[in-house]
Order: sequence, then C-alpha cells, then structure tokens
Amino acid sequence: MTNNEFTALVSLLDDPDYDIFQQIEHKLVTFGPDVIPMLEQSWEESFDPLAQSRIENIIHKIQFDEVKNELQIWQLNNSDDLLDGLMIINRYQYPNMNEDQVYYQLAELRSAAWTGMMYDMSPVEKVRLLNNIIFREYGLSGNTSNYHDPQNSFINQVLETKKGNPISLACVYALVAQKLDLPIYGVNLPKHFVLAYMDETNPNKALFYINVFNRGQIMQDEDIHAFLRQLNLPISREYTHPCDNIAIIKRVLRNLMSAYEHIDNSTKRQDIALLLDLIQ
Repeated sequence: MTNNEFTALVSLLDDPDYDIFQQIEHKLVTFGPDVIPMLEQSWEESFDPLAQSRIENIIHKIQFDEVKNELQIWQLNNSDDLLDGLMIINRYQYPNMNEDQVYYQLAELRSAAWTGMMYDMSPVEKVRLLNNIIFREYGLSGNTSNYHDPQNSFINQVLETKKGNPISLACVYALVAQKLDLPIYGVNLPKHFVLAYMDETNPNKALFYINVFNRGQIMQDEDIHAFLRQLNLPISREYTHPCDNIAIIKRVLRNLMSAYEHIDNSTKRQDIALLLDLIQ
C-alpha cells in the first residue's frame, strides 16, 4: 500500500455512512501491524474526535488479532514455555511494553537466589531461601487491598508494582525456581492456586506445597485435603498434582475475565473470553 492509498483510506474514516466506514476499517485491519505506525501518526494529525476514536479501535483490532494468532501458535508449538504464554497475554493490555524488562527482572531474582543456594540444602531450606529473596528482599506480595484489579494478571505489572494474585505470584515464583532446576510446579487448586515441590525420586509425589499468596507458606498434604473438603470437592489428582502450562494460562484468562467483570468492563471481558475460547 502506498502513502497515497493509505491517506485516501484514512480520509474516509469520518464518513457518516457506517457501511463505508466498515469497508475501510476491514481493509486497514487486513494490512496488519505494519500499518499501525501510520495510523498512530494519522491520529496525532487529526482533530476529529470521531476519526481518532475509529483509528484507536482499528489499532486495537489489529493488535488483538496478533494476540489471538500468537496464543494459538503458542498452544500448538510452544506451550512448554510458560513465560511466553504470559507475555502474549501481556500484549493484550501492553502491546508496546519493554519486554526485555520482564526478562531482566526474572533473571535478577534467579541470580540472587542462585548466589545463596547450596548443594546440600534440603527442599525446605531451598524454599525458605527463595521466600526470602522473592518476598522479603524483592518485596513481592499478594494484592489484598485490590484483589480484583486486572493488573494483578499482567506479569509486567506484577513485577513493577510487586503486587499480584495467587496465580501471578505463583508464576513468578515457579519461573524463578525452574531456572534453578528446582521441581516446583503450579497446582490448579480451586479458589486458590498453589505450587508443589515434587519429589525428584518419585514424580508422582509432592513433598509439600507452597502458598505464594501467603509469602511462601509451606503446606502439607493434609492442608490441601482439608481445603478440598471445605469446598466439598474430591481429593483427586487434578487438584493435588501439577497442571500443564495451558491450564495455567486458562486460569490467568479466567481471572482476567472475572476482574474485568468486577470493574464492569464488558468489552475487555468479551475480548478475554474470545482468547479463552481459542485454547479451550
């Protein structure tokens, strides 16, 4: 598309005939991300609120299509990389974020923990070291004052504000732990996502569980079983053993849907529902 063709299309964005606008919108969306810089420049040069609003919506549609495509590709080809899945969700709200900052902050946490890690430490001692690094020195904590804030589900915001919900905190903790070759994985416990420290000699057995929302509190089998009984749920493998990364991403999306519903943002709730449907 030439600059003249683009200019001609953009000049019609304020057309009162909605059918004409829809045709222009569809054509611009099909050009994909390459057209976004030109759309942003047109927004800056426009003094028409209607045209600006329509440009914003077109940019969002292009970016949302990218997120949908990336999430589907991740599910098919790269679901063993949890961080990549979390970063794709991040791009929904923060398409222009500095992603290197997330990788840098996680690497810093891993480096700080690795410095203090001793070969002969027990699993409990290793978790206590991680707890000290992540919760005391770094200052990560559960967002108890604004539990339903959508920002609790975006990893860049969790690392920046140092506040999160159970699953986002668990993701950060597990990403750091696994970089240290610790067998710590997410467990899809209803109502409260936790981590399990698995027995390296018996992959079907959890040595103990970690409640990251309570600063890394160590929990035993009986604690998890009692929690399930309170919810009138069976003590099944589904709730007591590690889940895969697709299940984690689904739960992050469900949390986001709930958060947007809580603040009455139906548009974003519908967007997230579409993302969830793609990987159901």
